[in-house]
Amino acid sequence: MSVHDWTLVDDGTWHAFHTGWITHLSEALNGGVLPAGYYALSEQHALNHIGDVLTLHAPDVSGSQATESGGVSVLEAPPKVSVRLSAQPSYKALRRTLVIRRVTGHRVVALVEILSPGNKDGPKSVQQFIEKATDTLRNGCHLLLVDLFSPGKSNPQGMHGAIWDWWMSESTRLPKGTPLTLASYEAKRPRVNLYLEHLAVGQEMPEMPLFLRPGYYVDVPLQSAYDQAFRGMPEIYRTLLTRGANGKRPKRKPTQ
Repeated sequence: MSVHDWTLVDDGTWHAFHTGWITHLSEALNGGVLPAGYYALSEQHALNHIGDVLTLHAPDVSGSQATESGGVSVLEAPPKVSVRLSAQPSYKALRRTLVIRRVTGHRVVALVEILSPGNKDGPKSVQQFIEKATDTLRNGCHLLLVDLFSPGKSNPQGMHGAIWDWWMSESTRLPKGTPLTLASYEAKRPRVNLYLEHLAVGQEMPEMPLFLRPGYYVDVPLQSAYDQAFRGMPEIYRTLLTRGANGKRPKRKPTQ
């Protein structure tokens, strides 16, 4: 199977596929790709940055809970206030990142980021992701970036181009006819080594290196996990993406 044109569907459909793809990648990594002492876990983030990437430690997983004893009563009834609101983050905010940790100390060593349209829908979104990526690399955490959407006005050379320009202060250009990007960054402080592949819709993704420490990596089976996730999509969307909507491209729904 080859890469599809995901601009043919709305953000919700991509989000569903994105979630399944990360799940199957996690299964593959934990099922024998990662060596002993490492594990992959899908983590949802509703903020611009992943806090524990910067501190490089995991939250407390001991199972301990705060005690309810003391001078403050714990109530189950809703608070008596005049206004009560509830908000659900948009698809843009509900990002899932595949995080690779070491068993010892649960320290973050690498991230797999599969970009969504919301990551690159304007200058602010692009800048936020650039800052997240550069913070990750500066802290010695490796990064595998998967970008299956063509560049836009805010990232004319693709998201990798935007990150590399920021990091290296030099311009990069996408090869003509291959606007999609797979980029593996090896954080070998103070420098960053780059391993890059460009492709187009209709081509298959090669396996990409994911570094666990400088000079030490595993090959990530992007295409096989993609194929598994695609087979799990509803038939109506598989048909639409496979046939390209009979040459007619519907308008995408705006990001909520």
